[in-house]
Amino acid sequence: MKSVTVNGKQIQPGKVICIGRNYAAHIEELGNEMPEEMVIFMKPNTAIGDELHATHGGEVLHYEAEIAYLYHGGRFSAAALGLDLTKRDLQSKLKAKGLPWERSKVFEGAALFSEFVALPDSDFPLGLTLHIDGTLIQKGDTTFMLYSPEVILAEVQKVIPLEDGDVVMTGTPKGVGQVIAGQEFLGALTCNEEELVGIGWKAKG
Repeated sequence: MKSVTVNGKQIQPGKVICIGRNYAAHIEELGNEMPEEMVIFMKPNTAIGDELHATHGGEVLHYEAEIAYLYHGGRFSAAALGLDLTKRDLQSKLKAKGLPWERSKVFEGAALFSEFVALPDSDFPLGLTLHIDGTLIQKGDTTFMLYSPEVILAEVQKVIPLEDGDVVMTGTPKGVGQVIAGQEFLGALTCNEEELVGIGWKAKG
């Protein structure tokens, strides 16, 4: 079983739940329709990785930085900066045929995470930033979400029972794109513009 780090300890999530199309600007940049209800899909534990790759199985990968939450004791207890990796060309082909597109999302190494840290005792929203080669590429926070973390938690539990240690990725703001080998990624989970936890990856071929 693959693991994530939570306050210095290793935890093995049973599954990773992902929320799609949760930022209006991201929906627009991909030319997708605004969903009538929450888009929910799942990545298996085996999708969790440590290294960022530009390709998988000969197909190029696209990055999506997201706020990720750890579920424990009936609530979200910790958060991290996550990267959702996608085989965008394959996803587009499958969507065009009306087929499920999990094959573009569930490969090994398709979910990367910083350390999970305890949620701050603050009313300020959680946010994220992603710099690539020193340039700010993605930035967003929970106030820009179509569905807030509280709504996500309630809705997901109606569809897929959550167990302690499960991870929920909450969607990505605009700025997604292709991973290029050699790029330096620097992501951070923030609160009131202050970094709670950060992580860096160098994209491999």
